[in-house]
Amino acid sequence: MNYCIVMKYSAKENCYIVTVPDLPGCMADGNTPNEAYENIKIVMEEYIETAHMEGRKIPEPSFGNEL
Repeated sequence: MNYCIVMKYSAKENCYIVTVPDLPGCMADGNTPNEAYENIKIVMEEYIETAHMEGRKIPEPSFGNEL
């Protein structure tokens, strides 16, 4: 999966929050950057699997396909 992710630290929540701009609503968090990254990989797989099962179109990654 070559989707761009955005990771931010939330002082209010005291955790790292990761979103995937190309996959609306796809987000995860973690106590460390590594934990947040590992969690978003799982959520992305589940997002794509659910979209397949429901017959929804899966957005193509908008960044990084030029390589």
